[in-house]
Amino acid sequence: MIYLSDSIIDQLLLDDILYGDLTTRSLGLHNQRGTMTFTSTQGGCISGIEIALRMLKKLGLDCQGYFRDGEIVAENSGLIKATGAVEALHQGWKAVQNILEWCCGVSHYTHQMVSILKHHQPNAQLACTRKTVPGTKLFALTAILAGGAMIHRAGCAESILLFTNHRNCLAAPNDWHAHINTLKIAAPEQQIIVEADDIEQANLAIQAGADIVQLDKFTPQQIRQLQQDIYKQNSLCRLSAAGGINLQTIEEYAQTGISLFVTSAPYYAPPRDIKVKISVA
Repeated sequence: MIYLSDSIIDQLLLDDILYGDLTTRSLGLHNQRGTMTFTSTQGGCISGIEIALRMLKKLGLDCQGYFRDGEIVAENSGLIKATGAVEALHQGWKAVQNILEWCCGVSHYTHQMVSILKHHQPNAQLACTRKTVPGTKLFALTAILAGGAMIHRAGCAESILLFTNHRNCLAAPNDWHAHINTLKIAAPEQQIIVEADDIEQANLAIQAGADIVQLDKFTPQQIRQLQQDIYKQNSLCRLSAAGGINLQTIEEYAQTGISLFVTSAPYYAPPRDIKVKISVA
């Protein structure tokens, strides 16, 4: 579970209703009680339910969620029902709908990728990067976990990943053995992951003792060849693929024989349609 503080939940509401709902206020809809329902018209893998419920409860509404994050629902499935003051229902309407549509879009896209990957490799993992849409990280991570992916790196402090830009800042950029040995000494509890931009760099990283070589924008054919080279060398190094991994390409990459795929694609998935209906109780 990704923890969201009360201040984040408050801000989601305040972004839209800081000064109330002028239309509702102008119509005199203060005292009536009503019901609001959120329905997934397209179905699929859902997420954002717990966030939505917390937002609605902040408005003093009684609410019930019918599904949990990560569940697969049919078309036109009711997700949430909220009851209370009509004014409060209108205040929660768009802010909650926005969260549900965006989160469900990310989780469903992730689920589709994971399903294709697991069909070819049951033990493989789809890992989503820290390159989220600015301001959406907590919601994005919530959604990709619901979709069955794992977190690649939520931030720079949690794992070692040696990029070309790191090496370019060192006195001997091409001394792969020295760099990897330095990292092993400095971070003995961490696996050393090295990104390679081409076949030559990948081979140098493998020979220098990297634990994982992350292949950036390699073709499936290049990955297959490197995987065979590792087998021939009896190397313990593992390969991961990054760059260009999305719903359209995951099947081809899943058949390369490697088991870790790094992507940012789900964060840019189209939102799923959530229908909202408000009526007087």
